[in-house]
Amino acid sequence: MHGTPHIVSDVMTHTVAAVGRRATFKEIVRLMQDWKVSALPVLEGEGRVVGVVSEADLLPKEEFRDSDPDRYTQLRRLSDLAKAGAITAEELMTSPALTTRPDATLAQAARIMAHAKVKRLPVVNRLGMLEGIVSRTDLLKVFLRGDEEIAEEVRREILAHLFPAPGSAIRVQVHDGVVRLTGRVRDTSLIPVAARLVRAVEGVVDVDFELEGHLDPWAAR
Repeated sequence: MHGTPHIVSDVMTHTVAAVGRRATFKEIVRLMQDWKVSALPVLEGEGRVVGVVSEADLLPKEEFRDSDPDRYTQLRRLSDLAKAGAITAEELMTSPALTTRPDATLAQAARIMAHAKVKRLPVVNRLGMLEGIVSRTDLLKVFLRGDEEIAEEVRREILAHLFPAPGSAIRVQVHDGVVRLTGRVRDTSLIPVAARLVRAVEGVVDVDFELEGHLDPWAAR
């Protein structure tokens, strides 16, 4: 992967297991086991995503299988009790589905997952048709970028524009995703800007810098 920002279509899984509204409870469990996934998109028509059924939607059936919940529990967990009696994807699913677009940035998808506390998102086009699925693991793939690839991007996309020579001399070293910048710069006010931009490079774990201002003798004349 080259350049930033990367988008969801760069890392998503294109082959996706999904079910229709009428899929039965056991069919859903079997498909999750076969595909080793914790959630499945629910589709209708030619592939429009109408919901998602997850392990969390299935667990109430086991939780309440041999229990007789009291009145307080019935009121507090009405939705879970309804799912305990559900037998089809349409009854079990969470709808509308929380989704993302293929052209969304990885940061945007990560924020959706974090806020909703979900592990994966169906990826849909403008018409709501399923194109793939993106997981937390997929979003972490950017941290597999090589150190030299990161260093080259920092030099080319950031330092060459903020601190062009002559007047600035910066060395870039990257080790396990940690970027270290050392040397001299003409304009020290741009150092915080550089640090922020470097942190935004995908695959960067942290930024450490030791940059000093350099007075251009010609500037004083």
